[in-house]
Amino acid sequence: MTASITRPGKIIAIHLSYASRADQRGRRPAAPSYFFKPASSVGVSGGTVERPAGTELLAFEGEIALVIGTPARHVTLDQAWAHVGWVTASNDLGLYDLRANDKGSNVRSKGGDGYTPLGPELIDARAVDPGALRVRAWVNGELRQDDTTAGLIFPLAQLVADLSQHFTLETGDVILTGTPAGSSVIVPGDVVEIEVDAPDAVGSPSSGRLVTTVTQGETPFDGDIGSLPAVDDLQRTEAWGSREEAGLLAETPQAGLSPDLRAKLLEAPTAGLSAQLRKRGHHSCFVDGVGANIAGSKIVGTAKTLRFVPFREDLFASHGGGYNAQKRAFDAVEEGEVIVIEARGDATTGTLGDILALRAKVRGAAGVVTDGGVRDFDAVAEIGLPVFSQGAHPSVLGRRHVPWDVDVTISCGGATVQPGDIVVGDGDGVIVIPPGLADEIADAALGQEVEDAWIAEQVAAGHPVDGLFPLNAAWREKYEASAGSPSDSSDSSSGSDSGPRR
Repeated sequence: MTASITRPGKIIAIHLSYASRADQRGRRPAAPSYFFKPASSVGVSGGTVERPAGTELLAFEGEIALVIGTPARHVTLDQAWAHVGWVTASNDLGLYDLRANDKGSNVRSKGGDGYTPLGPELIDARAVDPGALRVRAWVNGELRQDDTTAGLIFPLAQLVADLSQHFTLETGDVILTGTPAGSSVIVPGDVVEIEVDAPDAVGSPSSGRLVTTVTQGETPFDGDIGSLPAVDDLQRTEAWGSREEAGLLAETPQAGLSPDLRAKLLEAPTAGLSAQLRKRGHHSCFVDGVGANIAGSKIVGTAKTLRFVPFREDLFASHGGGYNAQKRAFDAVEEGEVIVIEARGDATTGTLGDILALRAKVRGAAGVVTDGGVRDFDAVAEIGLPVFSQGAHPSVLGRRHVPWDVDVTISCGGATVQPGDIVVGDGDGVIVIPPGLADEIADAALGQEVEDAWIAEQVAAGHPVDGLFPLNAAWREKYEASAGSPSDSSDSSSGSDSGPRR
């Protein structure tokens, strides 16, 4: 049956539904979430789609489209599929240059003319198993997506039943059921083909190939009327599908931390590192009042900063919702970075929860340090992300804070932290090391550890600590003779600062 879907009453699309796509994005939703697309976005096979002037991130998404056959309202999961009349192919095109501006609504980023081509053929829904449909996408003849509904997080019937809880699904309405991994950027001249079929059904019914050609638009957006397109590395990564595909791998994953320095800092205790900092005149290196959510955990990484300001109703209305600074920080954290949060020492509200912790974990963050509280405390610990905080608190974000800015100089637990500072935390607490001192501090702290181990052996052998801890001249001569240590391996001036052994 040839598709003739030109003006559906409603087009409802799901944000994330395939496990492969969710894993690629690093976030798996607990329940489906949706957005609407305008009927004017419908296109037909053989048509074109325009990449607007001044933009770069138009992306295709091969999807299975469900066309409602009979109205559905408050239908059960068992009843839902009977209300689907047909299945066909769709291309849920999106312009990532406008994604951040839309803050999840996708009105502009997904609503352009021709951004929802459908067809070319309709498959009778009664003739196929909704759990055994396949969707494939080709760009210029190269297969880019290939997945089946067995890989869905939410079965197709669940989407119908869920939506029917909220409004009537009318005959001809279209549900776009999400895209698997493999979606990527397309450019003018590219030809995208999408096909949905049921290879195991009798006759292997197929939608045929839905063909769309990308063209270049000539009319720019007017900044005097509305927001202009804007892209950053996050949008490039998500549009292309990975940092590698987006050509962003040239960035150093752990800016300011070589593998050798990182290894030394992991070995050195914070007590020893802080002693070396204080001996060099740095007395404000401590993030006070925070403890680890996972006993025995240690973090080493470069700081990515997030600043909260005190709650104010009008500021929370403008900055608290949508793709706010908190979400941007957790979406953009790089491997080996530590998200450091300024919460003004207020432990009476959460500054992150399990979903954001999972996002940071998937992206390879070394940990989180916040001088505020943590929601979903036990769940965050189970995720395995080390978090140093003032403890658990069940409140949501808008109780005390407004997420304000990222990658700025902040104060956390009384310590000034700049983006790129080196953060080290263990059972004794968290310290901040200026990057230019890190190698010197790490080497000195490790040298002190060797010396302290030798001192501990002498104490265990029955020697008194007087003159031994710290070493006086006589004991230092014995230490250097026994260990073959250079005379500058330690310059401890105070037993109380010489290391973790007491």
